[in-house]
Amino acid sequence: MSAEAIRVLVVEDDPITARAHAAYVARVPGFCVVATVMTGTDALHHLSHPGTDLVLLDLNLPDMHGMDVCRALRAAGRRVDVIAVTSARDLAMVRSAVSQGVVQYLLKPFVFATLRERLERYAAYRQELNRDIGTVAGQHEVDRLLGGVGGLRNPTEDRLPKGMSRDSLETTITRLREAPSALSAAEAAGQVGMSRVSARRYLEYLCDVGLATRTSRYGGTGRPEIEYSWRG
Repeated sequence: MSAEAIRVLVVEDDPITARAHAAYVARVPGFCVVATVMTGTDALHHLSHPGTDLVLLDLNLPDMHGMDVCRALRAAGRRVDVIAVTSARDLAMVRSAVSQGVVQYLLKPFVFATLRERLERYAAYRQELNRDIGTVAGQHEVDRLLGGVGGLRNPTEDRLPKGMSRDSLETTITRLREAPSALSAAEAAGQVGMSRVSARRYLEYLCDVGLATRTSRYGGTGRPEIEYSWRG
């Protein structure tokens, strides 16, 4: 186990799902699973000792609700971060999670790429916070830490421009992330299954929010073609 790895506790009452989530976490560089528990009581017992940085917390536990686990942690002064995992789409639940300092709210079911993205953004967030700098440069840095490119919010969780769908954006993100090299709008369109114009719009949006970069691809005659790469 790397001394610098972010140590994760997986809290999930379903054994198969718990193993899957632990396997997902273990596949992300810079993260390791320190334990897997199935109840809120066991989670609180484990977290009463140092050695955990992040909790992947299922909210529907057999002995207590995940939000009660969060409240108990905060009441005890535990500074461990929490990613809530649930199938509940109740807005009141989301608000409750935010009020308890939950850094991410992940809806079940999800694929590995979705969790990997959240963990990578969390790692970047921790790296920024742990820099040996006593003050921030200004409001722009505060915004970046709390909700911008280097923060924890995901652009798919915010309001998208008119005419764009979250599903199409997630698909575009997945294709761009997994591409072995930069993609042009035409290449992305072929992989995602949309028009070139639509693909370019999604790719440009990812560039605008800081998750992708544009470069010029030169070759042959005529104007260079714009290609896009995942910034992570």
